[in-house]
Amino acid sequence: MSILGDLGGGLLALLYDYRYLAMALGAAVVIGVLLLARRYHWTSIARRHPVAGGIAAIAALVVFAPVAWYLLSPIWIRTELVEPPVAAAEPSAPPASAGPTATALVTAAPAEAAEPTPEPEPTPTPWAAAAPRSGEFKGTDDFHFGRGTATLIETAPGEWTIRLDDFSVRNGPDLFVYLSPSKRDYADGALEVAKLKATDGSFNVRLPDGADPTDMRSVLIWCKQFSHLFAWATLEG
Repeated sequence: MSILGDLGGGLLALLYDYRYLAMALGAAVVIGVLLLARRYHWTSIARRHPVAGGIAAIAALVVFAPVAWYLLSPIWIRTELVEPPVAAAEPSAPPASAGPTATALVTAAPAEAAEPTPEPEPTPTPWAAAAPRSGEFKGTDDFHFGRGTATLIETAPGEWTIRLDDFSVRNGPDLFVYLSPSKRDYADGALEVAKLKATDGSFNVRLPDGADPTDMRSVLIWCKQFSHLFAWATLEG
């Protein structure tokens, strides 16, 4: 089953990459079938055998209609989402130093009865959020456009969010947000963040719990089904 799935995914990827050529070939096939039907009087045959003709027509629709819809509908379907921005976490303040104790005012006992003074505990270093990193989106070509800004923000210790502002991308099947160690492409070690919420707008994409984006250098809009890059934003800062 995995081999069949890989073959099916590869075929769909090929059809999507060459969708305009596939549409032209499909139109040519339809025209050719209509010409053959006229030449060999298939319509009269279908009238004489309506059940067989209906079954053939339904079978063709069942096979080709879902594929055509899956590949072509994202071209004109758009979605929009606007969410308030998130704020970077404030640095944690060091603990307040303790004031003098009452025992400090009491006359010290004789030396032979005095207990050793404990060593003071070191003051913990306050936590500070990492500096945000941002980049402008670019599409992979004229068709797969990408616009807007991606900003990686640490919102709490170990918690991260990608903020997309004035964002717009070409729609496609199965689009996801990824972080990649490469500046402008998918690479080994890339992190799947979440399914893309919308094709347009300004919104937040939260990283999975425990994710460490320290070594990530770009935000990708990635078609997971076809392993195809739509847009990227190189993170600077």
